[in-house]
Amino acid sequence: MKRSFKKFTTFINHRTGFFILLVGLFWLKTMFAYYVDFSLGVSGIFQHFILWLNPLATTLLTLGLALYIQRPRLRYFGLMILTTANTALLYFNVIYYRQFTDFMTINTILGYSKVSEGLSGSSLALARPYDVLYWLDLIILVILLLAHLIKIDTRSVPRRLPFAITSVAVLLFSVNLTLGEANRPQLLTRTFDRNYIVKYLGLDAYTVYDAVQTAQNNQTRATANGSDLTNVLAFIKQHYAAPNAKMYGIAKGRNVIIIHLESFQQFLIDYKVDGQEVTPFLNSLYHDNQTFAFSNFFHQVGQGKTSDAENMLETSVYGLPQGSVFTALGSDNTFQAAPAILQQKAGYSSAVFHGNVGSFWNRDNVYKNMGYQNFFDASYFNTSGDRSEQYGLKDKLLFHDSVKYLEQLQQPFYAKFITVTNHFPFPLDAEDTNFPLPTTDDKAVNNYFATAHYLDQALKEFFTYLKESGLYDNSMIVLYGDHYGLSNSDNLSLAELLGKSADTWNDYDNAQLQRVPLMIHIPGQHNGGIQKQYGGEIDVLPTIEHLLGIDNRGYVQFGTDLFSADHDQVVAFRNTNFVTPTHTVIDGTIYNNNGDEITHPSAALKAEVKRQQTKVQNELQLSDAVNNKNLLRFYTPAGFKPVDPENYNYKNDFARLKLNGAKLGKLSTSLYSKKGDKTTSDLYKTDAPELSSGSAASSDESSHSFSSSSSEFSK
Repeated sequence: MKRSFKKFTTFINHRTGFFILLVGLFWLKTMFAYYVDFSLGVSGIFQHFILWLNPLATTLLTLGLALYIQRPRLRYFGLMILTTANTALLYFNVIYYRQFTDFMTINTILGYSKVSEGLSGSSLALARPYDVLYWLDLIILVILLLAHLIKIDTRSVPRRLPFAITSVAVLLFSVNLTLGEANRPQLLTRTFDRNYIVKYLGLDAYTVYDAVQTAQNNQTRATANGSDLTNVLAFIKQHYAAPNAKMYGIAKGRNVIIIHLESFQQFLIDYKVDGQEVTPFLNSLYHDNQTFAFSNFFHQVGQGKTSDAENMLETSVYGLPQGSVFTALGSDNTFQAAPAILQQKAGYSSAVFHGNVGSFWNRDNVYKNMGYQNFFDASYFNTSGDRSEQYGLKDKLLFHDSVKYLEQLQQPFYAKFITVTNHFPFPLDAEDTNFPLPTTDDKAVNNYFATAHYLDQALKEFFTYLKESGLYDNSMIVLYGDHYGLSNSDNLSLAELLGKSADTWNDYDNAQLQRVPLMIHIPGQHNGGIQKQYGGEIDVLPTIEHLLGIDNRGYVQFGTDLFSADHDQVVAFRNTNFVTPTHTVIDGTIYNNNGDEITHPSAALKAEVKRQQTKVQNELQLSDAVNNKNLLRFYTPAGFKPVDPENYNYKNDFARLKLNGAKLGKLSTSLYSKKGDKTTSDLYKTDAPELSSGSAASSDESSHSFSSSSSEFSK
């Protein structure tokens, strides 16, 4: 034993031995991530062999760079830095994958600072006790080096050694690529799921591949010109769906209140836990004959998740296949968005209410480019202490504290509320809910029902205020779910609650769970009801425009009016899969909508699916061209004035709104003015424990704004 240990210490004290040790340790960590944290769909010994091989080439190539350094101490330092960087890339992908079942792209990484602002506990919630294994080797090696138990080999490295290791790495990668291509032809030339690239080539190779693709996209953007719009405009014209005459303009002149239901999935509607409704208020709204409730409405987001949903809602243009439009392109892209369209067509004022920092998802820049006149972010609210969860102000407090701002908006207004409490990992203080939890083995699944119940209570309080204040009767209220709350990896635990078996759960079941609510509530219109037509988030803007009596021809919008006889019911997912009223297509596999795989489709069905798949891919590619090339800078619809972001500043919105109302005097249409310059804040009733007697900050009418980092306010 002593002899073996001595041999080992002699080995790692040698420059080559230390190098091999680092390569081996990183290979082990990668294998651990592949088999424990990632779900790569590996099957058969051949794919397992490729999986075992793929980290070696890139690890040898990356760490081999340090061997070109001749000075011994710098060489060892370089080896440790490169190993640490590689470990960080691996671990950040592990954390990202646990939440999104996907790998980080270059756009995600470059936009991280904008996305990460406002995240405090999410990464901790995604951490696992065994994560120490990703970092333990580095900690031990640093200690051993500092204690001189591992000695730095001061001999120079033979000049041929680094070149030899690089050559071996390139050879191994060539073998790896050849084997991958043999098992999955056209691996790099066709648009496969990112899982494929990682499974066959490894995480480092995938990151480089994605970087190259991103650079190419940036080059494409730089060389774009107006002629690139030809195919886009042709598609939009051909795809246009004329409005339903019975629905066109039925909400003309009304305020539009958009309520963004964070991570809310359709299956929650009418669901009960221990006999208790999860969302009793939303259930009543869903079945109200003043509500047009869509039972086959799907989210269509990609990696941009919430920001993708907002982008589609506001512009009827898809998100990106990788990264987020908001963070990657939103700071300087040209948009034809709802706030600007409604303002220019029908004189709407606009505002967003969101209890997180303005830079989260780069909203403070994107909203200006969309033409939002006001943005009430965390700086306008008291978010201190237990008033906030990790993504911002709790929902009951958001609605309650927004009233003093909402009542100052000139009517008609277009206002959006972004809720956050029903967000992974679904934390909630005990004082906020006593809702019974399911008892699955997945804590996130169990907690999801409690936070959804809390959101439902917050909505009921807000609707009560709308009725008491008088806003209700003159508004159209649109509620929609932005994306899934429980990821595919959680669905196996969810299956039993939905009366299904985890053993037979498949891709079709995952696809059907991408339904989210869409409810368009129009007080006084009693011809609503549950709508069966299929649609997605891309269709919301054209639908709203037509309900308001606004002609949307001429705008670049990829969705169609959900009420139109010509509405396109092929719902595209961002990964090019799609659903229709009769079948679902996932990675080329066709299912009927009873969940049965169609193994021998008829010639007619094959032709129909091929046509639909071609249409979906073409639509997504055209949308990507609009985004990546910023094509809307070359096209201005008749009667539309491009938005100048320099016209917007969100620092003093409350004071500016009050001043504007005062200047307008009797011409002011704000609720505050209509009430004789008296606030309606006292009409808002909530059971939020943070606002109980003695615990809440004063909610006076003066032009104070709360700091997002302090409970103090300035007048």
